[in-house]
Amino acid sequence: MASQKYDAIIIGGGHNGLVTAAYLARAGKRVIVLERRHVLGGAAVTEEIFPGFKFSVASYVVSLLRPEIIRELDLPRHGLEILPLDGTFTPMPNGDHLWRVNDHGKTRREIARHSRLDAEAYDEFGKTMLDMCRFVKPILNMTPPDPTKLSPKDIGKLLFLGKRFQGLNYEDKYNQVQLMTMSAVDYLDQWFETDVLKATMSASGIIGTFLGVRSPGTAYVLLHHYMGEIDGAFRAWGFARGGTGAISNAIADAAREAGVEIRTEAPIAKILVKNCKAIGVALANGDELFANVVSSSVDPNLTFLRFLEPSQLPPEFLEEVRRYKYRGSSGKVNLALDALPDFKAIPGPGAHLRGAISISPSVDYMERAYDDAKYGRYSRRPYIDMVIPSLTDPSVAPPGKHVMSCFVQYAPYKLAEGNWDDQREAFGDTVIDTIAEHAPNIKNIIIGRQVLTPLDLEREFGLTEGNIFQGELSLEQLFFLRPVPGWAQYRTPIDNLYMCGSATHPGGGIMGAPGRLAALEILKDFKRGAA
Repeated sequence: MASQKYDAIIIGGGHNGLVTAAYLARAGKRVIVLERRHVLGGAAVTEEIFPGFKFSVASYVVSLLRPEIIRELDLPRHGLEILPLDGTFTPMPNGDHLWRVNDHGKTRREIARHSRLDAEAYDEFGKTMLDMCRFVKPILNMTPPDPTKLSPKDIGKLLFLGKRFQGLNYEDKYNQVQLMTMSAVDYLDQWFETDVLKATMSASGIIGTFLGVRSPGTAYVLLHHYMGEIDGAFRAWGFARGGTGAISNAIADAAREAGVEIRTEAPIAKILVKNCKAIGVALANGDELFANVVSSSVDPNLTFLRFLEPSQLPPEFLEEVRRYKYRGSSGKVNLALDALPDFKAIPGPGAHLRGAISISPSVDYMERAYDDAKYGRYSRRPYIDMVIPSLTDPSVAPPGKHVMSCFVQYAPYKLAEGNWDDQREAFGDTVIDTIAEHAPNIKNIIIGRQVLTPLDLEREFGLTEGNIFQGELSLEQLFFLRPVPGWAQYRTPIDNLYMCGSATHPGGGIMGAPGRLAALEILKDFKRGAA
């Protein structure tokens, strides 16, 4: 049985775990990252599913990755290159379409085709959301305060937040409260009248949640996704050249340069605890590794319910962990194509295929998709967000061929009848049939298909119930409540055991902020001798 000693062991080689490792190593700590799979990245991974076709298998676009991480880890020097994703094209059943692009003037003219009032409102909406993003942005870089404690540090943070809110004008205060409490559609209804515009915009409010576009709380999720930025531009989205795995690989390269040891195919069997302190991990192969600190980038279910014994945790904490909601509702269909899809709304190839393609023709369509899921069925006509990254990055497909990534909602983890192993291909067929209503040639150009259900996301990527954010971004699971009230500062009831994944503040997406904030807290504990 092998045994080694490190300053820190990181469980999970997803992008957050790698960020934590990189920051700790840059501070002079001896760090090892242990990844269960054969490839790094967690859900931010690129894999060659069919010969010559490289897919961003799970996560597929980037926007939320924090600029300070890109800068501090010098990720461009390690190969990170973000290619802009130009707009969103929404085909409509009547043959019309909505096509918003990164050119503001063109987008205004496009919206004006549907409603002149909405074209005017779109400017004001963008300014308002930008103000809201600026208000929230510092919170993304803040370890959440604990309002139940009276420590000067926590009181200071609460006073800072209160002062910032008080500094808003009346209208911004009102908007902020609305965004934290309303549904995406109710909020958008106050701004716009065009159904297809509201439907497509509201889609950002349901990502990673088991909620509909009319469900309270989804307006905040819309804001969460609106906070994405590239080169300082809010609401900018893009592809990583080489797929999302290139992001993880760039972070891993920065970590290795700082001295991090990384092992793949190294599944964890349990976290070793002695005298209420984490002292290391036991691997599935029998090896034991010891460290002053263990930080887990996997979700609370795996960390606390699989890698630890119930007797090692306080009962009230365990109860909160068991109450934590995952409720995965998303699936993914990755397609290898022999040619480009031909949409009836805009026939032939063109710039409309270079951005996102959203099957979200109306608010009622979106809500009916949710109705299916509420009763334990995958949506018969789902919301689909598609991208064709090979148009922007030809390196991911053979010459003349294409990869197409389809994010699908809703696909509930818990089915009312049957199981996902039996219904996987029928679900894939439903997705293709839905696309075919808008692009009839799609069935004739598919030369390879990968269908991922929430069960597959759980099995392959360790995402409990297939939730892409390691837990819903619902209001009761945000900020100082994420993942467990009283334990939102990356520490756990077990000394020297930390959390650093998307289940912690500020949540999911290819953001890296949880990993960075956790590393900063760990380094504080090292400095004061508590780790």
